[in-house]
This record gives sequence, structure tokens and C-alpha cells, in this order.
Amino acid sequence: MDFDYDLFVIGGGSGGVRAARVAAGEAGAKVALAEEDRYGGTCVIRGCVPKKLMVFASEFNDMPDLARCYGWDTSDGVFNWHEFKAKLEAELDRLEGVYRKLLDSSGVEMFDQRARLKDPHTVELADGTTKTAKHILIAAGGRPVRPDIPNAELGIVSDDIFHLESLPRSILIIGGGYIACEFACILHGLGVEVTQYYRGAQILRGFDEEARGLIAEGMRERGIDLHVGTNIVEMCLENGEGLQGGPTGSDATMGADIQQSDELARGDTAPEAQASRGGPIRVKSTNGTEKVFDMVLFATGRKPNTDDLGAEEIGVELARGGAVEVNEYSQTAVPSVYAIGDVTDRVNLTPVAIREGMAFVDTVFRGTPTPVDHDLIPSAVFTQPEMGTVGLTEEAAREQEPVEVYCTSFRPMQTAFAGKSDRVLFKLIVSQESRKVLGCHIVAPNAGELIQLAGIAVKMGATKEDFDRTVAVHPTMSEEMVTMRSPVRTT
Repeated sequence: MDFDYDLFVIGGGSGGVRAARVAAGEAGAKVALAEEDRYGGTCVIRGCVPKKLMVFASEFNDMPDLARCYGWDTSDGVFNWHEFKAKLEAELDRLEGVYRKLLDSSGVEMFDQRARLKDPHTVELADGTTKTAKHILIAAGGRPVRPDIPNAELGIVSDDIFHLESLPRSILIIGGGYIACEFACILHGLGVEVTQYYRGAQILRGFDEEARGLIAEGMRERGIDLHVGTNIVEMCLENGEGLQGGPTGSDATMGADIQQSDELARGDTAPEAQASRGGPIRVKSTNGTEKVFDMVLFATGRKPNTDDLGAEEIGVELARGGAVEVNEYSQTAVPSVYAIGDVTDRVNLTPVAIREGMAFVDTVFRGTPTPVDHDLIPSAVFTQPEMGTVGLTEEAAREQEPVEVYCTSFRPMQTAFAGKSDRVLFKLIVSQESRKVLGCHIVAPNAGELIQLAGIAVKMGATKEDFDRTVAVHPTMSEEMVTMRSPVRTT
């Protein structure tokens, strides 16, 4: 059977674009790709990249005070959201252009519209045309979801943050995962009064207990009103009403007609800068309090983009929650259909999606079956303080085998000199039997940069003695990684 393409990719995020351009440009396949929104996907357009730029912006808030402690004569500045937002949007436009150029130069045909599966070798585009392909790759990504509670449409989700016309004076963030905690720190750093509710006992579930405890402590010390064991009971407009019609979701946020004051024109926070849902939002919580916020952000989970994709109709199996079920080679129950990235809900990280895309190309177009390696993936949480982690947590390692725990927490030189209470943490989890470092956890400035390098050693199977033989770089925070001689706990 003759097909229109060797490969048709549904989704123009990082994983889909990498798979498409490598299959076309390096493996010589005839490839097409359909993207209904913007090229670059969650990471580039509404995730990692704009979020990290906002992290950078928020960190300048502490610098004038720190500089004064070091003898500089400096004054506090005012953050201009409008100026920053314009530059942010220009940068995202540039990056989207880069993605388009990479696809075009690799010979990938692009369709700027939605595509859904029609049969194991056919996709149907939004304009009604159909395209056939020997292989189909689903790389449709995921999206944030609101909880199923009355008036949830009054709140915004993480995608909406990047489109705000102005910053609110106050915000309530619901959730305790890395998205909730990162935006709590970002918005606090930009001058917003931040309250955070999380129903669990401690934020950042799944991360090392000691590390996440230190982050929670640091967030509170910075002025974030963090409440654990707390959830929302009900919410409504301050006048006691829900929405009375009108647009909801991102369109409402972006298209709201907010009366601009002089402060808003400069980009400062102001009471008028609400969630564009009709006014301040009154929230009743399980801790018995009832408060009014300018805005409510739900960071309570994400969902794979498989709605109306046609996957189940052609035999692709979906897990509970909508994730595409795949084997170790990213192949679905339909042999010609594969899936990578967040739509599979395996490890939802951009570099992982890219690796999955590369493994797919090796398997299908280079004749080298390559299973996806999800073991020992370094990651970072861009809170303040920042966290980097790779391998097992102390809790998970104890359940697996006897371990030694090497850990130190201290005030770093830069901020201790300025009289600040900031603390950092360096932690190694070591197998008693093999002496391999099973996990490494860092809470410190630039922890993401540090864990990338530590991750190489852990992935290579370095032992505690390998760390000990490494000469320290002095004076640095990270020298503690190679100077911890005695375990603090043995289990």
C-alpha cells in the first residue's frame, strides 16, 4: 500500500518536533506534522521557558537588599509587568519561529490545524482532508485541569498566568506540586501577596521528605502564606454570586476589559487586576477561614490531550485519566501507532519527551530497537529555594535496601554574611552493600545547575568513595558534596 507519508506526527511540542525533524532530516523519511496551536508546545509557549524567565525576574526582588548588606548604595525598584510581558511574548514568538524553521529545513510538511486518528494509517485534519502514513506518532501533550467544584471557572490555571494583562494584588494558589510551588515563589517575588493551600501533609509529594520540608520552611520565611492540610470548600464572587454568563477560561482572562489605573499602566499590582471573572473571589477553606482574593490559581493536576483524538475508536488503549498506553518502545496496541511525551503520562518532562522521540526514530526508522530509559532522570524544582534531585528519595531507598544517609544543612556564605536566615541542603543516599549513590538531593541557589552535573555521576554508578576521592572546590556550597565523611543515619 502506498502512503502519503512515512510518518505523520500529531503535536508540535518538543518531543513531536524532534522526532519529526530527525526522522525527515537524518533518517530520510517523508514526514508531516499537524499542530493546532503554537509550535513549541507546553514547554516553550506555556511552561518551562516562560516560567523560567519569570523565575529570573522574580529573583531580582531580593538583590537590592542583599547588595546593601555588601556595602552598595542602592534602592528598591518597581517591577513593570507590561514591559516584561512584551519582551516575554517577543521571545516566545522567536522560539516558535525557530521550531518552524527547524521543521521546514528538515523537509517536514506542516499543517497548522487539529488532527485526529481515523484508522491505523489515516489522520483526519480539521478541514476535513485525510492523510495516510505508514506510522503515526501521537505527541499531543497535556493540559492543566480545574477541579470538579462549583464555580471552578472563577479561577485560572497555569496557562493563563502568561496572558495576564496585569498582576493581581493578592492570589490564592491551590495545590502542592511543583507547578503550584514554583508559581507561588514567582508571584511572591514579583510583589503579589501569595496564599497557598495544599490538602496534603507536606508540599511536593514524591520528593525527598527532608528536602521538601526545607523548601516549605524557606517559602514561609520569604512571606508566602502556606497552609498544608487545607483545601477549598467553596468559592464565589465577593458579592456571593457565581458567574452570570460570559466567557470563561483563557479567552476570558485574555479578553477581559479591566479598568486601568495609573498603577496598572505602569504594570504594578493593584486591586483592579483580578482574574477577569467579575471581581474579587471569596473563598471558604477547610481550616475555617473565609478570605477574599483578587485571583485564584488552580494547580491541581494535568490531563493528557486525548479527548476527541479518535484513539480508542481505532483500538489504541487509554489508561484511567486518558493517558495513551504504550510499551517500552512507545508503541501502542495498534502496531502502526506510537506515542511519546506527556500524552503517555510516564515522566512528564521536556527532555524525556525529546529522548522518547529519539528512541522512536531509532526503533522505527533506523532499525535499532531502542527502549526508553526512564531510570535516574535528574530534575529541578524552581522554587526559592531551588531544588535539584536525581535517584531515590531516602524514604524510597529505605524500602528497597539498607542505606546510609549523608546530609548537611547550613547557611551559605553569601547570605549568611548579610545576616539572612537562608539554609541549603546537600544529601546523598548510599547503598550499604554496593556503596553506590542511589540518590542525590540539593536545596540551594542554582540547584538545577548542580544536579545536572551530579546526575552524570549517579547515572554512571558512582560510589560514595568516588565522591570522597574528588577534591573539593573551595569556597563553594557544593564542596559539601565531596566532604561529607560520616553518615547521619543508617537504616
